[in-house]
Amino acid sequence: MENYQQQAIDFLTNVNATISINYHSCDLYFPNDKRPRNIYMVTIKRNGKKYSFKFGDSFFNTDKILQPTAYDVLSCLTKEDYADFDQFCSYFGYDTDSSRAEKIFKAVNREFKGVSRVFGDVLEQLQEIN
Repeated sequence: MENYQQQAIDFLTNVNATISINYHSCDLYFPNDKRPRNIYMVTIKRNGKKYSFKFGDSFFNTDKILQPTAYDVLSCLTKEDYADFDQFCSYFGYDTDSSRAEKIFKAVNREFKGVSRVFGDVLEQLQEIN
């Protein structure tokens, strides 16, 4: 586990990026959540660019009252461009006639735009954190 944490710290250091993870609330986060989880506001800054977003933490961390790490956040980021809805649905097993799938597709693309705005020139390095 420590090796994963160090991988994220080294990545942030090597690309001159910072990450702040601040508690926001405890609530339902994902559409299928049956119980609340801790939600954090995350801000990543690099080279004068910034990407801020809410992060729904794991139930394990929520139950143990642990804050997510840089690794937890970076490993969950969308690191690939899914520009085609049909291909996205095929890859993830969604029905192309689903409004829920379309909503998820749009959210994934919004996230990728934010990630690529900050890490576009180092996406291959970021993809190694998984």
